[in-house]
Amino acid sequence: MTINNRHRLLLLVSAIVAAAIIAKLFVHYQGWEIITVNPLFSGIVAANVFLMGFLLNGVLSDFKESERLPGELSASLENLVQEVSGIRMAKPEAKVGPCLIIISQLSEDILSWFHKKHRTAELLEHLNDLTYQFAVMEQWTQATLVARLKQEQSNLRRTLVRIHTIRETSFISSGYVLADFVTILLCAGLIFAKIEPFYESLFFVGVISYLMIYLLMLIRDLDNPFGYYERYSGEDVSLKPLEDAVSRITKIAGAEVSTNT
Repeated sequence: MTINNRHRLLLLVSAIVAAAIIAKLFVHYQGWEIITVNPLFSGIVAANVFLMGFLLNGVLSDFKESERLPGELSASLENLVQEVSGIRMAKPEAKVGPCLIIISQLSEDILSWFHKKHRTAELLEHLNDLTYQFAVMEQWTQATLVARLKQEQSNLRRTLVRIHTIRETSFISSGYVLADFVTILLCAGLIFAKIEPFYESLFFVGVISYLMIYLLMLIRDLDNPFGYYERYSGEDVSLKPLEDAVSRITKIAGAEVSTNT
């Protein structure tokens, strides 16, 4: 059975929590439980959960925006293909094949770019190649149609830059540092805390540490909704609309090439 990224994350967190429980057993039998649990300790736990809630709320706003970006990319690409194909229908002598091939290749490059197989600067250069093709087609169509093509090109550029910004920018890095530090201290405090009876201490160490560690790693995962290239990234937006669009665009471009050969 294939282990997906979500299962990898669960296994990683489970391994960390298991290590914490083993450490708790070792500390207990060595008699090193020197911390007394009091209301201040529970207050620190609540403060850390509040901090994580603040971080989670921040990354969710970008995540919700990111959910629609692949669909916007696919819509712009298909609009370009349909507009260019329409020129061929109105003017059979129009040579739209090169433009359709560039759009088809661009769509495939965008799909690979999400997996970091292409650099953003390289992708934008390929997008700029369409400018020459639009200028060539002005002889076969109206200026208003060329203006619409350039508008879709602009929409593609804007969306790609926005995705690049979301992917490469972390939400409040100093907040992550504070949350990491407090979580480590709390887990260490649970390990060295004296809680009676002992089996209850194992329960609290496992549950509280699992909650805090998993929530912290989930927030980091959500911070990059386009982490398809990351090993433990499981919460990524769907690329299905873009994949379907690329398939359709490739078919249209291939049919145009076959017609002209």
